[in-house]
Amino acid sequence: MSATMSKDDAHKLIEQLPANATWEDLMHEIYIRGAIEKGMADSQAGNITNVADIRKKYGLPE
Repeated sequence: MSATMSKDDAHKLIEQLPANATWEDLMHEIYIRGAIEKGMADSQAGNITNVADIRKKYGLPE
């Protein structure tokens, strides 16, 4: 997500929430959106970690 969110983006996000949504629900949606966009940017930049490396690091089965 860019450093700033436009009013239009915020309005679209709000319109997608249920009528009984709280401020925390909106902040959660903004956080999730930012995390997804950051992950996509990292992936496109080649900043990825191999799943096998993660499994080995934490002793998880392969």
